[in-house]
Amino acid sequence: MEAKSKAQQKAAGAALSAKRGETKKSDLVGASLEMYESMTEAELEEMASTSHEGKPEHKDD
Repeated sequence: MEAKSKAQQKAAGAALSAKRGETKKSDLVGASLEMYESMTEAELEEMASTSHEGKPEHKDD
C-alpha cells in the first residue's frame, strides 16, 4: 500500500519503529498507533518507504 501523503508516511515510519522495538508503543498517538495495531511490519515498511516526491503534506478529503 502506498502512502497518500507525507504525514501518512511519517506515521507509518513511527509505527514501524515501534513494531521493531526501536521506540516505545506508548510514544505513539493517533494514526501511528492505529497503524501499529492494524498493519503488519511488511505493510508498514512498504508504506514508510514510499517516495515522497510529489506527495502533499496532508491528504485532501
